Amino acid sequence: MSEHYDIIVVGAGPSGSTAARFAVEGGTKVLLIERKRDIGIPVRCAEGVSEKPLREFIEPQSSFIRNYISRVRLFAPNDIPVVLTPLNSGYILDRRVFDRKLAEIAAEKGAEIITSCTAIEIEKQSDGTVDLLMFHRGREIKANCKIIIGADGVESRVGRWFGLETVTTIHNTEGALEYVITHPNINRKFCDFYFGAEIAPGGYLWVFPGEENTASVGLGCAGDKLVRNSLRNLLNKFIDRKYPGAKIISEVAGGIPVQATLKEIIADNLMLVGDAARQVNPMTGAGIINGMIGGKIAGETASNAINNGSWKREDFVGYQEKWHKRIGTDHQKFFKMKEVINRFSDNSLNKIADTINSLPEDERTLRKVFMTALFKHPTLLGELRHLF
Repeated sequence: MSEHYDIIVVGAGPSGSTAARFAVEGGTKVLLIERKRDIGIPVRCAEGVSEKPLREFIEPQSSFIRNYISRVRLFAPNDIPVVLTPLNSGYILDRRVFDRKLAEIAAEKGAEIITSCTAIEIEKQSDGTVDLLMFHRGREIKANCKIIIGADGVESRVGRWFGLETVTTIHNTEGALEYVITHPNINRKFCDFYFGAEIAPGGYLWVFPGEENTASVGLGCAGDKLVRNSLRNLLNKFIDRKYPGAKIISEVAGGIPVQATLKEIIADNLMLVGDAARQVNPMTGAGIINGMIGGKIAGETASNAINNGSWKREDFVGYQEKWHKRIGTDHQKFFKMKEVINRFSDNSLNKIADTINSLPEDERTLRKVFMTALFKHPTLLGELRHLF
């Protein structure tokens, strides 16, 4: 390990590894640190991604793909399924292999990687650089850099160290719990989503089929909706009903920020990416590809700043602008849509499902589902008319 780097990336998830990769491709000296011993373990979220945006970063490989998916079903609270028009193809990933592969690409490009390394503090220097204090295998170490890219997840501390407001309300933080189960009745053709106050209050439950007879089954619920429920009780109840006798292979729990991107994701010497910047789709909770897009833009912006000899906040404005132009502005719309959808009662959702099922299957798009929901609740049209 060196004492000086141009850029240090904190966190080796998809967004951090992607940021390190594109930063080092710009000719800079990059250190990527990960607090866990093994990158990608434990898995922190579900594993679904669309094929087209994935190919922007890496060609799909059988080593990290658990299943190929192009069909989606939405289940109303009364358990009536809505089979949507076939979507663009996508994949269910093996995150352990996928995350490690992204880090390997960054290393092959020239990034240095240190695992079992926790960032604990920063010290700003008079020359405009930053010392990052870390704890690595029982001892404190320190490295100097010009730019830090914070990719340290929803619980990020890096942004706070630089004075950014990163607090997320309980309402906009979904508690999430996921099991990987085995059961003979898992349908590998569909990704399934279940809705309803008794199933996943303030969120939804998902079933992502993997290899034969296996699936990732999880749910995310708004934090303020869990006063009388627990994630584990809700998930166990669902599995007992739908997959009786299923065997649980593994489980993972965490938080998902379902809000618009933070107002500020840059500061002198700093850019935030991924969950740390709240670059998750607020309506679906999806964040893998979004985080990689943010990581790419931040990595390129950082290397340009180094090559230009300045790393002030104003040197990173382009990152923030490019992010909002690419995805961030849509996330503001998705956040408003999420808030509206969460107002629907179970009875309303059941009626919406009946209406959608009366349409030919090739007309059952997500847009049609949402517009049908709004027309059944015309008082909400005024709030969202500017989104369409």
